[in-house]
Amino acid sequence: MRADVAVIGAGCFGVWIAWHLHRAGRRVLLIDAYGAANSRASSGDESRIIRMGYGPREHYTKWSVESLPLWRALASRTDPSLFHDCGALWMTSGADPFALSTVAVLEQYDVSHQTLNEHELRQRFPQFAVPEGSWAILEPEAGALMARRAIQTLVREMVAEGVTYEQSAVRPGDAVDAEQIVFACGPWLPALFPELLGKRIIPTRQEVLFFGTPSGSDAFSPLRMPCWIDVSQQVYGLPDLESRGFKIANDRRGAQFNPDTGERTVSAATIEIVREYLRSRIPALAHAPLLESRVCQYENTSNGDYLLDRHPEIENVWLAGGGSGHGFKHGPAVGAYLSGLMLGSGTADERFSFSSKAEGITASSL
Repeated sequence: MRADVAVIGAGCFGVWIAWHLHRAGRRVLLIDAYGAANSRASSGDESRIIRMGYGPREHYTKWSVESLPLWRALASRTDPSLFHDCGALWMTSGADPFALSTVAVLEQYDVSHQTLNEHELRQRFPQFAVPEGSWAILEPEAGALMARRAIQTLVREMVAEGVTYEQSAVRPGDAVDAEQIVFACGPWLPALFPELLGKRIIPTRQEVLFFGTPSGSDAFSPLRMPCWIDVSQQVYGLPDLESRGFKIANDRRGAQFNPDTGERTVSAATIEIVREYLRSRIPALAHAPLLESRVCQYENTSNGDYLLDRHPEIENVWLAGGGSGHGFKHGPAVGAYLSGLMLGSGTADERFSFSSKAEGITASSL
């Protein structure tokens, strides 16, 4: 049976696009080369933060607000452990314009939040060494998504409802029995469309570390510690979810990376940089053992906004990508937006257009 839409790529963007199209009554074929949320995929890590704060970029606050109920609903109807309701903490100091604009936008969208002064930050979260002049924003309704399991759970749910899922490598020009095709291939997009996207979406190597927490202590559990972002240092972390370790990573862009063939061993230099950070900021973990490490990738665009648009030369092909670094949390909203365009019921936003994407990448996705 011919599908109405084939979605190539069963990562976060792809599965939520498929989900919305399926809910709209379309016959959907979902395909992935390595398997849904596989270990090479940007959606394949254990966990991701969902938070509403985005500085002045209020559109992403809006999309986080829209996405959170759908993530919660997925967890509620399938597996409550897919979402950890631990909150998110933004740590900063002084008159930080990013943090101040975050507060303003959170207030604009009526997002629950608290501001903590230096003393309150120390009292609430003694796990952190708090420099003089620090303050923080706490989003109590934010939290952590179990990324890999959430995507695989959503795929299983859709298959049970009639969506067809296949593991197969599809390239532009291959025969696909569908009226429309969406390529939602994350870091593989520029290789699939080298002339179009080769210099507009650039995958970079990003290293993530998991450290052991102290024996007999729950100080780093999601009951006691939120997800957190150190704004000035561009470092973020998640609590010890499911006893897999305290997750920490640097948000700065790494070197260019090939998602098919790149070696995924974390460098000794990165380990030492992170250990130095722990010594100064989270002293209880200064000598913690490294339990696990991952090399994943970002694939941001020049303006840091996603690419969600029709192919400029092929009428029935759509492109969805440029999400890594901050896209996972917005999967439900991305799916609603692109499926709306495909169904003729949505309004295009220039920031997500192909024409808005120049060559090169941004410095940060915060």
